[in-house]
Amino acid sequence: MADRAKPQQTDTPIRPLSGGWFLSGLVYLRSRYSRAMQILRSRGPSQLQFWFLALLIGIGAGLAALGFRLGIGALQRLIYGADDLRLATTASKLPWYWVLTVPMIGGLVVGLILDRLTPDGRVRAVADVIEGAALEGGRVEIRAGLASALASLLTLGTGGSSGREGPVVHLAGVVSTAVARRIKASPITGRELLGCAVAGAVAASFNAPIAGALFAHEVVLRHFALRAFAPIAISAVAGTVINRLEFGGLTEFRLQQDMDLAFYVELPAFMLLGLVSAVIAVAMMSGIFRAERVGDWLMQRSGWPRWTRPMLAGLLLGAIAIPFPHIIGVGYETTAAALAGRIGLGAAIIFAMVKAIAVAITLGGRMGGGVFSPALVMGSLTGLAFGIVATGLFPELSGDVNIYAFAGMGAVGAAVLGAPISTALIMFEMTGDWQTGIAVMTAVSLSSALASRLVHRSFFLTQLENRGVRIAEGPQVWLPQKMRITAIIRKMNAPDAPSMDLARNLHDSGQALTDGMPLELALQEFERTDAAFLPVILPPDPSASDADSPPTPEIIGVVYHVDALRALNQALSDAAAEEHG
Repeated sequence: MADRAKPQQTDTPIRPLSGGWFLSGLVYLRSRYSRAMQILRSRGPSQLQFWFLALLIGIGAGLAALGFRLGIGALQRLIYGADDLRLATTASKLPWYWVLTVPMIGGLVVGLILDRLTPDGRVRAVADVIEGAALEGGRVEIRAGLASALASLLTLGTGGSSGREGPVVHLAGVVSTAVARRIKASPITGRELLGCAVAGAVAASFNAPIAGALFAHEVVLRHFALRAFAPIAISAVAGTVINRLEFGGLTEFRLQQDMDLAFYVELPAFMLLGLVSAVIAVAMMSGIFRAERVGDWLMQRSGWPRWTRPMLAGLLLGAIAIPFPHIIGVGYETTAAALAGRIGLGAAIIFAMVKAIAVAITLGGRMGGGVFSPALVMGSLTGLAFGIVATGLFPELSGDVNIYAFAGMGAVGAAVLGAPISTALIMFEMTGDWQTGIAVMTAVSLSSALASRLVHRSFFLTQLENRGVRIAEGPQVWLPQKMRITAIIRKMNAPDAPSMDLARNLHDSGQALTDGMPLELALQEFERTDAAFLPVILPPDPSASDADSPPTPEIIGVVYHVDALRALNQALSDAAAEEHG
């Protein structure tokens, strides 16, 4: 009877889940995601989580770099009928008025974009990423960065003479900044995420995973901490995969397979080439900075709106491009011709001079783009011209002239970037030629050593120095500039604070600090007054100022000299721990 009482099994099909079950599942997944994000924000990412973030950031940065590159090529084909590999040859056959007006129209659009979407009308690039890594906890400007990427794409697509690596590096920084803000990353984590993004972008741009990883360490983070190496390498590999899914395993440039190098007897020539390349690199950088100052002076003197500056630069570029179309775009066609030895001595010298002028106009005119690719063009032309002379004077002691173009390309590029290790590796990975490493390393080492004596170590650090941001000297210089005294103020009602009368007497004698001032200025004031502590007042309110009866400043607390020194020592200790962690 008991068996009969059991319900019989039937073959009735199972009904699909109702909408309520589906919504419940979504709510559950969202709650788990929120919980995971909460843990990530409060505790920071674990090692496994960080590696996963590095992979995602590498893919995102690689896609951004690939999209930027394809966008430039598509725009060049639309306007000129060819991409950068055949741009100069194709542009030489176009009507002169087309070559003249296209860069000017491109500059007009660029000027309007930068005027509306950036606070200063300036394109963001590698220098801003370095500043973000050092001073902003690995964050860069998102709105200005996106505007800069668009402006640089239009610049290179319409005839500007610059490179694509600067905007790509900053665009990658935008990707990492979005992630860092999302998870509320600490400054150390934010910097490492930024390094991952830069590595992925550089690797995707040049099909160079090793150089991409080292570029992030050498140029952006400016240290080789072991803790950051694994995630940065993961991002570099991810960026390289993105590049190879589109272009395969092809190198950017192809060299002759039968290049010969008379190693020992020819090394003095490559040493001399390194010194010459340093001078060329410094001249190129100085020309850009001089063009920037001239542009500032002209705009201030004329009173024209700032959006006209890129348009005027585009007009000058168009006029130069009519007789010298090789200045248009990144310049890969010219570089490839120099590496193949298809340019004569006189043409190489003239092309290099005109290219340097065009790059100075482009960047000084605030059109957009980077400086590394132009440095490669200048280096290949410089090396080729030097090689033609050297092999002509000593033919029995010389190898192939093309090796000089290869070595010069690396030497000028390394001097501009201030990154001899990653630049040399980029040369090898862009060409696939590892047999001429001694010649390249010889020229690169000497060019970097000499150029670093003539500028603030690199083009990017000199840019920052010109803006008053002194990162080149190290954290002992820029940390006091960044830190504010607000965090170390002792309130007047604190048990260990001095009396108000004593603080007021110091203020009346001209010994006081202002809330929010940099620690650097506070330390200078302590040095001047030799005081154990100084009162802190609120900054004056301009709207409430009265020349006849200035308001009495409010003393909100004091800062002790020992507290200022302790805060600086802790910041330097944290920086050293991050660098050697």
